[in-house]
Amino acid sequence: MENESVIKNYELVDDNIIDNTIRPESIEEYVGQNDVKENIKVFVEAAKMRNEPLDHVLLYGPPGLGKTTLAFIIAHELGTKIKTASGPSIEKSGDLAAILSTLDPGDVLFIDEIHRMPRYIEEILYPAMEDFSLDIIIGSEGNSRNIKIDLPPFTLVGATTRAGDLSSPLRDRFGIISKLQYYTIEELTAIIKRTSRVLDMPISDEAALELAKRSRGTPRIANRLFKRVRDFAMVKKLKEIDLETTSEALDRLKIDKIGLDNTDHELLLAIINKFNGGPVGIEAISSSIGEEVTTIEDVYEPYLLQAGLLKRTARGRVVTDKAYEVLGISKVKKE
Repeated sequence: MENESVIKNYELVDDNIIDNTIRPESIEEYVGQNDVKENIKVFVEAAKMRNEPLDHVLLYGPPGLGKTTLAFIIAHELGTKIKTASGPSIEKSGDLAAILSTLDPGDVLFIDEIHRMPRYIEEILYPAMEDFSLDIIIGSEGNSRNIKIDLPPFTLVGATTRAGDLSSPLRDRFGIISKLQYYTIEELTAIIKRTSRVLDMPISDEAALELAKRSRGTPRIANRLFKRVRDFAMVKKLKEIDLETTSEALDRLKIDKIGLDNTDHELLLAIINKFNGGPVGIEAISSSIGEEVTTIEDVYEPYLLQAGLLKRTARGRVVTDKAYEVLGISKVKKE
């Protein structure tokens, strides 16, 4: 019964992360990440021609760029089922054995936040990935025994925002490693237009473009903001989301013209006002704005770096001249 409970927990997927009404199901519907998409299409087709499971896949990049969606698309293109798990949730060897033992030949096992999986669980996963077998020790100390479980061939798809935190032995066992990039404004506009069709709420081209510009290169943010703008439009009894309503909604949500929110502004201003623009260590920034170091590194910093508002140096983080311009602040020369 305990194993059944573990399996059910792993198969549950948070609706806030995975919205089946919005997520594209096939690789043709997937917008953006063209190089990654085309390569995966080839690898999937070749695996099907050989009648073999697809090599294990590692997808990495900032949050919200479509790693989970790609995992589901891979399973769809392979014509197999997908089981999902989260790295921090796999705490015991029995947890891993429970989900692996439910896989059918060719299935996809998706592990999100795989970098947060305990190291001893990684070591159990190695033979499962290489030889499709599981060696685990059961029983208490003094009364333990080793058992070997043969597994059906499967494909592990791992997703991480921190590829550097993966151990080399685990990373080396992935045959396909792909980095997801931030999306262009044109790609985000296309995603927003598709979401408007799926959710049956039309949006003007100008409004979709404005929303794309403020979505910080991230589809998850674009879809989330679309839903909030839709709320404003519905309350105003509009049949189509227009530019005026979009701008009003995003301004009220405190999302600026390039997608920065209150925390982004707070972070940049803290470096400018408290640390004279930097360089400053990430721990000092964390303390000054009351955000966890990992949250800053995983959620806020990647886009600030990509947008050219922040720089990493050997001595710490430095705010760029562009950031002063965006914030409308005159840069004070250091003495």
